[in-house]
Amino acid sequence: MGRFYLTTAIDYSNGEPHLGHAVEKIGADVIARYRRACGDDVHFLIGMDEHGQKVEREAAKNDRSPSEWVDAIAEAFQEAWRRLTISHDDFIRTSEERHRRGVTHLMRRIAENDDLYPATYEGHYCAGCEAFKKDDELEDGQCPLHPQREIEWTEEANWFFRLSEYTEPLLRHYEVNPDFIRPAKRRNEILRFVEAGLDDISASRSRIRWGIPFPSDEAHTVYVWFDALSNYITAVGYPDDPAFDGRWPADLHIIGKDITRFHCVYWPAMLMAAGIELPATVWGHGFLNIGGAKLSKSGGTELDLLELVARHGPDALRYFLTREVPWDGDRDYASVNDFIEQFDRRYTTDLANDLGNLVNRVVSMVAKYREAPADGSAAGPLAERAARALEGYRDAMDAYLLHRGLAAAFDLIAASNAFVDEMKPWALAKAEREGADPAVLDATLGQLIGAIGTTTAMLTPFMPTKAADMWRALGGDGEPPAFDELETSMRTLEAVRPGAVLFPRPEET
Repeated sequence: MGRFYLTTAIDYSNGEPHLGHAVEKIGADVIARYRRACGDDVHFLIGMDEHGQKVEREAAKNDRSPSEWVDAIAEAFQEAWRRLTISHDDFIRTSEERHRRGVTHLMRRIAENDDLYPATYEGHYCAGCEAFKKDDELEDGQCPLHPQREIEWTEEANWFFRLSEYTEPLLRHYEVNPDFIRPAKRRNEILRFVEAGLDDISASRSRIRWGIPFPSDEAHTVYVWFDALSNYITAVGYPDDPAFDGRWPADLHIIGKDITRFHCVYWPAMLMAAGIELPATVWGHGFLNIGGAKLSKSGGTELDLLELVARHGPDALRYFLTREVPWDGDRDYASVNDFIEQFDRRYTTDLANDLGNLVNRVVSMVAKYREAPADGSAAGPLAERAARALEGYRDAMDAYLLHRGLAAAFDLIAASNAFVDEMKPWALAKAEREGADPAVLDATLGQLIGAIGTTTAMLTPFMPTKAADMWRALGGDGEPPAFDELETSMRTLEAVRPGAVLFPRPEET
């Protein structure tokens, strides 16, 4: 059994969970469930980033203390992830004592390496990014990621991190470890940024009180990005829990493409300074956009996450987002209505018609034509197609191309539906009653059960609840099997269990 430590960006506590958060958490959950089905010992971390200027301001705006505010936001996020069946093993909050202790130790280690020094910063600050900005990072005087927010001119005494000393070490690491930054387009962006030379960055704030006190200078708090990035090690026991050595380094950090600089430049430099091993891979996923821009309440393009979950159920939303939003790129919808229409279309055509109808037809035919369970290990052309589909699926999933893995599963669903139309089991059953060889119908039904079993295994990471329903309908017990147990499990199915419609159409609910 391999070890696999997977993290996502911890979400900022300045507002409710939204669809953009869900794209990342669902994708990460698919990877976590896939790795478990491969037999790995998975540790899946998510959490909340609860310090900083934005949180202070949002709490004040809502007449709450920062701690009261973050408690309420953390509960809203955790409820959203429960509704979406996110299978995380830990939910860290940066206001927790375990995190505060780990951050304090990390900053001391960096200081012992002589990588921190006091200086005065003068320049632009984007509260939306919680980041200082150079002139060439602004567009018309605004942050391109938060054009609705006013850039602030800031002058304050801070502690600085000697990031400039890590230009060459970082470039060497990228060269020796080409998979450190993925996909390739994110790697190329970071290479260009680092090759241009790095400037030292602030490691503290002197005007923000809602944060972790800076070691040896409690007039300052730890700059929020140093605080937040450290969650990946504090959550697994840094500095002194023995569990840390069993989990770290992380196998995969999953983040949005807008924060690759923090994770692929600042974070590895911090770890180098503290003498801590670097993670294996940082994956910068793209965005779901409406009208060419990120989801925005002020822009009228926000979609209510829990309303979308309720529309067709959590598994349908998980399917739609992983099928439509490429894990290595962006997906743009013309409008909110366009998004809803595409969601409804995918639900009806892909889930209700193609998948749901296939499972219902095959299970009903097996129940009608055979008293004994169908042999899901039967050989034949559909079985060969299923084996090829599974191989392509696993190649895509191992490369973190989730949308391609899901497409491979639905290619097998299309092939299975075509096989039903070609073989016409109802006609074979009639011929059998008239004296034809029953082996033909046995092989047909067996291959269909086998193909649906393979499909079930492939869909389990994406639609865990519906996949479990499919497995029970096929005659399986418990949860769908892991990949190395699939072939054996297909030989030991009980009698099929026809049941409720898997994906009811709106008129059927």
